[in-house]
Amino acid sequence: MVRIETSCISKKRCFIYTILLFILAGIFEIGGGYLVWLWIRENRDITYALLGAVVLFLYGIVPTFQPAHFHRIYATYGGIFVVMSLLWGWVFDRIPPDIYDIIGCMIILIGVGIIFYWPREGEEE
Repeated sequence: MVRIETSCISKKRCFIYTILLFILAGIFEIGGGYLVWLWIRENRDITYALLGAVVLFLYGIVPTFQPAHFHRIYATYGGIFVVMSLLWGWVFDRIPPDIYDIIGCMIILIGVGIIFYWPREGEEE
């Protein structure tokens, strides 16, 4: 088992570290899925599928570095994934989010903030 020991990483409330991990996982999952999408939907070379599989594998590793319980990490990541998917569409497909996308994202971010960062009795601060 890989264990990373630093004062920041060992604390669940290390906001910047955890946010960066969520963003990295999002890039890997959406990027890997996008590469597979290009292979199937746009008839790209098999290299896209293989690279997509590697990137998706890396996505599976990144959340293990989060300093929290599995269920909260994945619940929070689900919300981050929604926001990043809309940003991905804006950047790569040139489809900007509309007002309802933005409102939904704000609600989601509030929800995942509560799920992941709200202090709980008996957990490390």
